[in-house]
Amino acid sequence: MALPELHRFTLPNGLRVVLAPDPSAPVVGVSVHYDVGFRSEPEGRTGFAHLFEHLMFQGSESLEKLAHFRHVQSSGGTFNGSTHPDYTDYYQVLPSAALERALFLEADRMRAPKITEENLRNQIDVVKEEIRLNVLNRPYGGFPWILLPPVLFQTFPNAHNGYGDFTDLENATVDDCAAFFDTYYAPGNAVLTVAGDFAPETAKALVEKHFGDVPARPVPVRPSFAEAPPKGEVRAEHTDKHAPMPAVALGYRIPDPVSEVEGYLSYLVLAGVLTDGDGSRLQQRLVHRDALVVDVGAGCGLFGPLEARDPDTFSITAIHPPDIAADRVIAAVDEELLRLAEEGPTEQELAKVTARWVSTMHREHDRLTSRTLGLGSAELLFGRAELLYELPDKLAGITTDVVAAAAKALRPDSRAVLLLNPAGAPAADAETGAAADATTAAGSDAATGAADQTTPDTAAGAASDNGGTE
Repeated sequence: MALPELHRFTLPNGLRVVLAPDPSAPVVGVSVHYDVGFRSEPEGRTGFAHLFEHLMFQGSESLEKLAHFRHVQSSGGTFNGSTHPDYTDYYQVLPSAALERALFLEADRMRAPKITEENLRNQIDVVKEEIRLNVLNRPYGGFPWILLPPVLFQTFPNAHNGYGDFTDLENATVDDCAAFFDTYYAPGNAVLTVAGDFAPETAKALVEKHFGDVPARPVPVRPSFAEAPPKGEVRAEHTDKHAPMPAVALGYRIPDPVSEVEGYLSYLVLAGVLTDGDGSRLQQRLVHRDALVVDVGAGCGLFGPLEARDPDTFSITAIHPPDIAADRVIAAVDEELLRLAEEGPTEQELAKVTARWVSTMHREHDRLTSRTLGLGSAELLFGRAELLYELPDKLAGITTDVVAAAAKALRPDSRAVLLLNPAGAPAADAETGAAADATTAAGSDAATGAADQTTPDTAAGAASDNGGTE
């Protein structure tokens, strides 16, 4: 696929606009990314960013409730929204003839969503049901994206449960919602992305027509969420009443994806070397050779790679039989990391993993929905939408030495360890596997809810999670 040329401009009200024309198919994607996510929530208002995402679909200045859905679907389009640690996005993909309709819909709710007591109470119930579905009534429902952060991090923005505590959600008021909108949903705190089949001059004129009169408001100063890595190994346990087998999650801090993107990507390749396919290091060692686990995975970011600013997380998770001690699993992981740190991956391993990542990225960028959202998030988080198109070459340039250095940095003396125990069975002693008294998980209990590892998306009045909190 030929890379579309990017066009940028900023409206007087501060709205940043990225245009990515591509006439290869008669469709357009329109997204708006707001610079607010879970980490911006104040204490006592957990889950508020996700709740507000739902409210943005409940009508606006010129449209009654559900009208947004009807206008998009009657045009043959699709739409959704999702909440992430550092941003909230909204999008629609429609036939190119409906571009102006999509721009009108986004501008209308940016100008004034319909925040009423009825809408608020209704969406609190919807979000609570989403939490029950995705967390409370699902095996491993909060594992690890809700349960691991309070072990790895100490500050509220990084450690709290982004899906929200039921009490916090129920205490939300219309005034809270209005203040949240006024603070974070200003045009100057957003990026509008248009990708697909359109003429740049036409799209620019339509953007100015529909968004130009959205009133400018002060843009909040984005705080730093930086905090020091853990000093030592920090452990916690959690009991999951639906889980059939124990599990363990290891969490590590990784380089800042904004200022050290190449270093960050080395961990993405490391994750592939460790767990991508049956021939990967941990699959071979833990599953096939030693039979210590039934499932193992690794990755960057609890919502996926490049989905958040610093600080971000590298995690390794495994589900193991009850008669296997968690520390046996952890020790085997540490041995494989040490081997990689000393020897690095083979050239064949590296080539296989980078080729898979590059092909996956090209395939995703060929999908208009993924491309539109990717350009918008890259512009918001990194200030460069072009990064989306540069990632395959950057990944292809990762060397064995760089991956070895990444493995060496995953040290046992600076990590979080989360042990998940099935309910009804005594907690397994980490070293021997013998029965031991269960301890309470440090941080968010699954009973408070959480955001799904996919991303939260909001469709047709309900939320479906798709890599953030929908």
